[in-house]
Amino acid sequence: IGYVYNANKRVSNIAIENANLAFESWNNTPASQRAEILEVFANLIEQNTNKFIAIAMIEAGKTLSNAIDEVREAVDFCRYYSAQAVKEFSGPVIIPSLCDSTKQIEFTGRGAMVCISPWNFPLAIFLGQITAAIAAGNTVVAKPAEQTPIIAYEAIKLLYEAGLPSGVVQFLPGTGIEVGGTLVKNDLCKGVIFTGSTEVAALINQTLANKDTELVPFIAETGGQNAMIVDSSSLPEQVTADVIRSAFDSAGQRCSALRILCLQEDIADNYIKMIIGAMKELEVGDSTILSTDVGPVIDKQAADKLNSYISDKKDKFKLLYQVSQNSNTANGTYVKPTLFEIDKLSDLGREQFGPILHVLRFKGNQLRKLVDDINSTGYGLTAGVHSRISEVMNYVKNNIKAGNVYVNRNIVGAVVGVQPFGGQGKSGTGPKAGGPYYMHRLANEIL
Repeated sequence: IGYVYNANKRVSNIAIENANLAFESWNNTPASQRAEILEVFANLIEQNTNKFIAIAMIEAGKTLSNAIDEVREAVDFCRYYSAQAVKEFSGPVIIPSLCDSTKQIEFTGRGAMVCISPWNFPLAIFLGQITAAIAAGNTVVAKPAEQTPIIAYEAIKLLYEAGLPSGVVQFLPGTGIEVGGTLVKNDLCKGVIFTGSTEVAALINQTLANKDTELVPFIAETGGQNAMIVDSSSLPEQVTADVIRSAFDSAGQRCSALRILCLQEDIADNYIKMIIGAMKELEVGDSTILSTDVGPVIDKQAADKLNSYISDKKDKFKLLYQVSQNSNTANGTYVKPTLFEIDKLSDLGREQFGPILHVLRFKGNQLRKLVDDINSTGYGLTAGVHSRISEVMNYVKNNIKAGNVYVNRNIVGAVVGVQPFGGQGKSGTGPKAGGPYYMHRLANEIL
């Protein structure tokens, strides 16, 4: 669908220099004007919805429903941060004071921000990072994922069509090592927004910490070993539907996707039977075909890695079920949705970013230990509990260490401004994207 020329270290350094030169003028632009540009941009995206849906399906392998959601979320980010800019960045904000004097705080931009976005949400997260940063008065150097630069490029063209001044956003496709690494090391980098793996986030964090220049903010949203706890009081039909969506929608390529299903042993056999029955109805295939439920994973490297994991674990875990594929998927980057049963959480290593779900049985009187074991993984992105017992719901909600905890529903599909998204521990730094405190992290506060 297109061609891309990857930037090198020299171009990367020039780009951040240009972003730095554009900063003062953009930061001094009234927040209302910055917001107006984002509103026009949101309108342009909506007017080009069909084009972005098509690119998302072809370039990123998204199904139609996932592609539609992607465009809607991108628009939501634009409008949300536009409103936040007017509310929080239009002038001094009065803050509570313990004395009689009036205290005011003002938020301004910090400088050139580096935004590094993922391939699994190549429009929504790409634009969520950028729009938050520029709404706060910053300029941006934006590096899209290597696998999905075309949809990002088409969005940037519309952003400038909406009236964004020259230089405010620098679009820089390229590799993580050459482009991302160069930008993060540059002294003009005044902050980094990153969505991707825990390992890369740790490298960025280390690089920023080792710099001799000023300390800068780092917002990271990474992966998770996301668990759902299901007890004997839950509703089996609802659990089945929520498990299928949480584990296999988007071919399991969501940071929030369900990786570990914890079933109380009293109900485990029946629930597994129902889940397998639902898996048998999944259609794996070309994402451009409307009947497809599970499309391909992003590329051959990802498919090989996931299929290798499945092959290896067939000898170590109990294989409960694996969805079959038709002949039309023989040459694509497809991974069969797979259901394993494990004996203990420590059997799992790092997250497997694909349609692979692990079932773990637990005794009804071991809820506390189960929650402790989940917390011991160090991840803390999403979690869920299905129960009709208030004590169980409240215990999980109050004690599991996760950024988003869902009760009696699926664990994917955060909504901008309604369910802000972000984790803790190895799953991210916070603040939550699409939430009221996100833009503050990208600003200088002047009292």
